[in-house]
Amino acid sequence: MRQTNRALNRILLALLGLALLGAGAAVIAAGTLPGAADTWTATASSVRDSARNLVDTAPLPDPVRSWWLVAGIAVLLAGVALSAAWLASQGGGRTPRLAEEQDGTGEWDGTGGTGGARGRTVVDVGLVSAALREALSGNRDVLATSVSAWESRRGTALRLRMEARKGSSPRELADTAEELIREMDALLGHPIPVLVRITSGARTQVSGSRRTR
Repeated sequence: MRQTNRALNRILLALLGLALLGAGAAVIAAGTLPGAADTWTATASSVRDSARNLVDTAPLPDPVRSWWLVAGIAVLLAGVALSAAWLASQGGGRTPRLAEEQDGTGEWDGTGGTGGARGRTVVDVGLVSAALREALSGNRDVLATSVSAWESRRGTALRLRMEARKGSSPRELADTAEELIREMDALLGHPIPVLVRITSGARTQVSGSRRTR
């Protein structure tokens, strides 16, 4: 339900993993194979000489010395900007509004009559969260609940997390959640996608069990 591009993330992680794997293999080879260390030393020396020659091909006054250094710094800054944009694009999709509807209400337009203005009805997630908590307050099998709404490709979806008491029946909790969802759909006037997650946590381990195992 998030806006994270999972395919792109997996590609980037795969490339990063391959790069780290190659670097690790090179380090192991340099420490274990007799001629690997000499090869790496010669390669590094050759790369260093090539870099110096490249710097001299586009000279600039001190302290910059070369256009290639300017280009390298620009590439690094572009990489930082792209990395920051990529990090900012992760997650997301969460919304405080569960439902919103526009309709014609004939509201007062300030001129002595109704101008056919359209009204807007917004259902906040906090309202639904408070209603669900109130409905589950008397259920001894539920220790805590949390409700959040997320924007998905199919529209706004609701995520309901229920923390179960030790020894409670997941089937009964699922039936309870299903009944609450039906009531919420009837209240909203249309069904919405809902993800129900039944979990256990630290409170589950220290809480008493209502049924024997």
